[in-house]
Amino acid sequence: MTLPLEQVSLPIMALLRGLFWLVLFIVLAFCFVVLFEYGPHDFKNGFQKEFARVKSFVIKQAEKVQKPKKEH
Repeated sequence: MTLPLEQVSLPIMALLRGLFWLVLFIVLAFCFVVLFEYGPHDFKNGFQKEFARVKSFVIKQAEKVQKPKKEH
């Protein structure tokens, strides 16, 4: 017996839908923080500054994970 294709793709679609909502939430939360911090008159520059700040934070955290701690 085999499962119909519709039953197999249903969990995949649910996962994609959940991932979409998570990404949408993160983007909208980021935009809200930028709007709150910089206001609508300086949104573009604020977005660029905050994006650079988040990017540098992620890179630093990734470097910490990649470098194993030296044992004494």
